[in-house]
Amino acid sequence: MQRRELRGGAALTALPAEQFKTSRITINFILPSKRETATAFALLPNLLERCYAGCPDMTRLSRKLAALYGAALSADSSVQGENRVVTISVCGIRDQYALAGEPLSAEYADILFGTAFEPCIEQGSFDPAQVEIERQKLREQLEGEINNKRAYCVQQARRRFFGDAAAGIERNGYLGDLDRIDGRALAAAYDEMVRTARIEVLVLGADPQQVEARLLEHLDKIERAPAAMRPAVAMPPRPAETYREPVDAVQGKLCLMFTTGRPLSGQELDWMRLAGALLGGLPSSRLFRNVRERQSLCYYCACSYSQLTGALCIDSGIEPKNAQRAQQAILKELADLAGGPISEQELREAKTSYLGALGSVGDSLSSIEAWAFREILRGTFKTPQEVAGAIEATGAQEIRAVLSLFSLSVSYLLEGRGNPDEV
Repeated sequence: MQRRELRGGAALTALPAEQFKTSRITINFILPSKRETATAFALLPNLLERCYAGCPDMTRLSRKLAALYGAALSADSSVQGENRVVTISVCGIRDQYALAGEPLSAEYADILFGTAFEPCIEQGSFDPAQVEIERQKLREQLEGEINNKRAYCVQQARRRFFGDAAAGIERNGYLGDLDRIDGRALAAAYDEMVRTARIEVLVLGADPQQVEARLLEHLDKIERAPAAMRPAVAMPPRPAETYREPVDAVQGKLCLMFTTGRPLSGQELDWMRLAGALLGGLPSSRLFRNVRERQSLCYYCACSYSQLTGALCIDSGIEPKNAQRAQQAILKELADLAGGPISEQELREAKTSYLGALGSVGDSLSSIEAWAFREILRGTFKTPQEVAGAIEATGAQEIRAVLSLFSLSVSYLLEGRGNPDEV
């Protein structure tokens, strides 16, 4: 990984991708996440990928991408800890495979940075008709949130877990804010983004010099005052709270949220990677083997850990009548793993599975990029190979040490009832 800090609060990271015939260039705008602009930033990427000054409508943009051997443009928005991230990517075949020797890296960079820095804003506003289309699509998405019961349960638990904290700001914004988000509000959010965001550009398989030159051309036209990225946080420990919500479904959903009370250190994070796999990240994990298979208390049971928020999430699909027993069984597995014996065979099986997953990071451009960007956000800059070494060195004592830091904060239960078609 070759990383260069550029002027204007920007950095460019070139990642090895010689095994691929395609290339990918991505720009990430990273700025502090705020409740009042959450909905605007959820909508903004959808407006940006529609057109830019060089291709002022979707038809011309589609034709331009098609002419570049079927290149693709995408934009998205996410919340990473206390940061809002707006991501724009272009991918297509590599320069050496162009039939007429076209400078594809330069073409991709022009489209990417045109989309990022030359949006179709006229008289201080995005096109009202386009805004209404995207606003309606987001409205339908927010209103239909409950249709995916598993994701809805996790989201409801997260809302109680984070409360008003910045780490809990909604990725997709807020339904109640949609009516006041117009073209001018989106233009204002865009202006804030290009002026104040930290910029991270990742280049895989394209010419980094071509990309850097075009990025700097755009940065030189903007008066920027970039804000620092927000560091990892963790919610403070508190007495566990229980919530119940009835829904029209046969299967219930249970989500438990735990906190360490502080962000994990770099070494503790390496331990947690393996600890999470042992607890609920693998088919051989304690939760799967004991809660699902042996006790038949759930249909699925899995865990995930977010280093940027210090949150451990365990979610499961259950029979509502088994909710209390399932929760007790989950808590017992966590306590046993944090305070009891871990066999060498169990540890080796988990290491083998996790190391296999690490080995697959290099299987696609998107997974290589995702890994690198997570490391940039964490400030750790570790390669999969370095993490693999840390995993190999992790023993039962380290697993127990990191899992003993967690305490339960929120238990959220969707009590299924009624409609057998809803799960």
